[in-house]
Amino acid sequence: MVDPVLLLAFIPAGLALNLTPGADMMFCLGQGLRAGPRAALAASAGISLGSFVHTGLAGLGLGALVAAVPLAFEVIRWIGVAYLLWLAVQTLRHSTNPGAAPAVPRRAFRAGLMVNLTNPKVILFVLAFVPQFVSPEAGPVLPQFLIFGALLALGGFVINGAVGVFASGAGKRLARGSRLLDYISASVFAALAARLAILERT
Repeated sequence: MVDPVLLLAFIPAGLALNLTPGADMMFCLGQGLRAGPRAALAASAGISLGSFVHTGLAGLGLGALVAAVPLAFEVIRWIGVAYLLWLAVQTLRHSTNPGAAPAVPRRAFRAGLMVNLTNPKVILFVLAFVPQFVSPEAGPVLPQFLIFGALLALGGFVINGAVGVFASGAGKRLARGSRLLDYISASVFAALAARLAILERT
């Protein structure tokens, strides 16, 4: 069981981190601009699931193993770079082929999940942040990791989703489906890929 004092300390700290702009928030913003509020919320849900998975793996000790093995870290990082670049290319292809199938919530959810799972920075973040609130004296550590992971996931879903929904409103004002929105979204994905490509392990 989670120590109530640690839980009360974790909630505001977790919300502060959720509110900090990062790759997840920018990804939801891009989805909202291009595909509307449903896609933005679906992407946020996928990101939250990925965050919860990362926390569970950390509780099992697998996150520490990945962080300690440089090759594993690099493989995950470059898969993430390649996936983000693929999303950027697909978005540009849509701009030159307006008849292509639009993004649907299911695809946005899958994309959000992949973007989060292939971001090794999340692994390092979870390993640095969550253990500070885990108390072995309070019982098994895995359930504690999962509770904290669920809280982070919930906060992230609400905040990132809200950013995406707000962006979708701006997208409507820019005229939904215009090439400009596709170019903006592709630029967001490409910028996230570049950010991940130059990521330092420490």
